[in-house]
Amino acid sequence: MEVVASLTGFFPRPEALVAATRDLDRGRATPEAVEALTRSTEREILGLERRNGLAPLTAGYLRWQDIFRPLAERWGGFTVGPVTRWFETNTFFRQPVLHHPPERAPGALADVFPGPAAGLGPAEAQILLPGPYTLAGVLENRSGETHEALVHRLGRLLAEEIAELRGRGYRSFLLEEPLLVVRPPRGPAAESVLAAYRAIGGSANGGDTIVWTFFGDAAPVFPLLGRLPVSVIGIDLSETELARLPVPDAPIGIGLGCLDPRTTLREDPEQIRALAQEARERLRPPRLWLGPGGPLDLLPYEAARRKLEILPLARSMVDGGPR
Repeated sequence: MEVVASLTGFFPRPEALVAATRDLDRGRATPEAVEALTRSTEREILGLERRNGLAPLTAGYLRWQDIFRPLAERWGGFTVGPVTRWFETNTFFRQPVLHHPPERAPGALADVFPGPAAGLGPAEAQILLPGPYTLAGVLENRSGETHEALVHRLGRLLAEEIAELRGRGYRSFLLEEPLLVVRPPRGPAAESVLAAYRAIGGSANGGDTIVWTFFGDAAPVFPLLGRLPVSVIGIDLSETELARLPVPDAPIGIGLGCLDPRTTLREDPEQIRALAQEARERLRPPRLWLGPGGPLDLLPYEAARRKLEILPLARSMVDGGPR
């Protein structure tokens, strides 16, 4: 069984970059200086990922204000709306406002992912995207489309983006779906999720599609998650008991969100090994994917860095190394 470890969302910005960005807004720093600091920080995070044996790589996604902003700014039908709290956390995003059915243009997102400026090639990069159900659930819908139709449409548009990016050499696509476990879909809503992911799963052309859930218990919705035609389903172990997960009808990779981004306390690698062994024996996945339960940008930079350093030892122990 293959064991993979990677980031599953944004990495926090160090205080120096936060201060420089703030100074730029206030006219006390130049764009050139902030760009230089951003590039050096991206290289630092890439080095951190590589030293800890993570793959695919992210470079931290430091240039993104939130997971929804690139779509809200580049897809037709959207405007960027008010500052909104990100679930029950002390972080915020700009709520997308949808005025008419969304549209995309070729190349809409290709220039905003980590690339040559960060020293990261497409084949080794992790593409982060909002999942269609979460995006439909957080936006303000003024388009007149029903929620179910919108989830289906967003799935088709995300599938088109993934197909285009796959053609550019990207291989790994992680879709953040906290709402699937915070507000599980039922009835027609569940069917719209399946339809959306049939489009997404069919667009990757041999690449990996990872659905990462967090901020809620995955057990009640796991029968639906196990039906999604994707490579890996990620669960937040701070919210989910593995013993309560039903065994999927078909083999599917399991992502273990084993680093808690809501506390600075470091996890015990032995406990991660034990949880991975439980997942291996009960769920029999073809692949285990280790990572944070949610985006680590809920933490300060240094706390996130220290947590990330746990993953190599945990992965080695899961692979059967020293205990």
